[in-house]
Amino acid sequence: MKFRYFKNIIPVAVVSLLVAGGVSSCTKDLDQSIQDPQTNTVFDATGLLAKIYANLTITGTVGGSGNADMSQFDEGNSSMYRRIFEANELCSDECIWTWQGDAGIPELTNISWNSSHGYNELTYYRLMYNITLCNYYLDQTEGSTDAQMLQNRAEVRFIRALHYYYFIDLYGCAPYKLHYNDELPEYISRGDCFNFVVSELKDINGENAESKELLLENANSAENYGRADRVAANMLLARLYLNAKVYTGTPQWATAQAYAQKVIDSSYKLCTESKNGFSAYQQLFMGDNGENANARQEIIFPIRCDGATSRSYGGSVYTIASTTGNGTPDQGIAKSQWTCNRSREALVKKFFSSLNDVPLTCDVDAVMKAAGDDRARFFSGWSEEKGVIANERTTSTEEKTTFSAGLGIMKWTNYYCDPNNGAPKDVSYSDTDVPLFRVAEAYLTLAEATFRLEGPSAQVVTLINVLRSRAHTTPFDDVTELDICDEWCREFYFEGRRRSDLIRFGYFTSGDYLWDWKGGVYTGTGVSDIYNLYPIPANELNANHNMIQNKGY
Repeated sequence: MKFRYFKNIIPVAVVSLLVAGGVSSCTKDLDQSIQDPQTNTVFDATGLLAKIYANLTITGTVGGSGNADMSQFDEGNSSMYRRIFEANELCSDECIWTWQGDAGIPELTNISWNSSHGYNELTYYRLMYNITLCNYYLDQTEGSTDAQMLQNRAEVRFIRALHYYYFIDLYGCAPYKLHYNDELPEYISRGDCFNFVVSELKDINGENAESKELLLENANSAENYGRADRVAANMLLARLYLNAKVYTGTPQWATAQAYAQKVIDSSYKLCTESKNGFSAYQQLFMGDNGENANARQEIIFPIRCDGATSRSYGGSVYTIASTTGNGTPDQGIAKSQWTCNRSREALVKKFFSSLNDVPLTCDVDAVMKAAGDDRARFFSGWSEEKGVIANERTTSTEEKTTFSAGLGIMKWTNYYCDPNNGAPKDVSYSDTDVPLFRVAEAYLTLAEATFRLEGPSAQVVTLINVLRSRAHTTPFDDVTELDICDEWCREFYFEGRRRSDLIRFGYFTSGDYLWDWKGGVYTGTGVSDIYNLYPIPANELNANHNMIQNKGY
């Protein structure tokens, strides 16, 4: 394999796994040096496991920036979660990036990228880099009979499968390679990669009676919080099967139902109780969501973040800092306010029948109450706090490059729900864990898959109303396909998945489903179906003759 963009395959570093990498505090010995196999002969399994978990958000070995994993790219943009987030959100009906002069941003905003798009290339190589770490770990630990090592191997296989899932979703194919060596990755088609990921997940979640490498039954405890478990594998399987028609051409709704039901029947449960004046929904995206038992019971697989020891410009730092500034609440990281992302009009209209119904106020709770939905966490006013005079916000995004044009997204915050859990550790970086999988997804997956098989049945309505009840909003009496698509948006906006949902419903490129600035036009326009996939980067095609470009690029 050619690593033209990789500074080191396994950087030499010390990673504090306790909070940085997502492996629980029960494994205190995971604070280890990570060895580069090109320069060291001693393999450190514990340190590398730390790095594999940590690389879901961190970008190098220093924290924030410095000594980047992939030195030929801008390190701040190279966080795995940030790359997935931007690929799925900036091109969708949920948010718009203010600084349209930034290279690569207009193409995402307008859905007009090509094979030389820099952000797309960075996403592709971040996924490859992280898979390489997994392959190295698995090669070095192959044949182990130690019980803990077998579990660790299952966790690494899960993380590798997760990255291959993102290749399936974003690129429709993948550079396929399961060992650490100098051979070029092979091209694997979308359908074949789908089958590989499904097989891996079923093997490590206990469906293969002969498998010895098994995930924990569940990690739903303070001790094991952050580890990949069998419920996470089932949730990813449910997501794969829900999208099977897109990925393979053959729908598998019943199988999606079955795996979603397994998640609902697990020890993980929806967060439904308010606490200290914060709604159940708010608690999922707060600085102490990993310490708050209310929130933790819903979060199936988090990306652990900590303002002191796992600093990067991805993870929840990105989701908070990019939405704050110019008069908005600081959301607990006052020194990181980037004035970048704000809501598109189409997102606001998921909660308000008209933009004229939105109250212009600095009170986020007042906007939420006007929407009649706990999930409507928007900032619509302006303030002069701390001597910064902000422009009054508008509900319109017609001024594409003005941060105050469009409502502020206040869903994510670094403030703590419970003072007994402490306080934010830093004013520049966030402690808020990213809930990559949570139980609410299983409810909507089961609802949608049932709708596809049975139409708007009573079960579909009941499942969706479980989430609407949690949000204290009006229950549905009946549902349409559009209602379900909109509910995915209301529940999961700004969590890094919207593009994928829009494609499944046939809306992403369609001229019949429009939003502001889709196709580069304020009123929206349809775009070519080639954009349902991202292109294989031109540089990768030049480096690896095995890869095949996607149609239309």
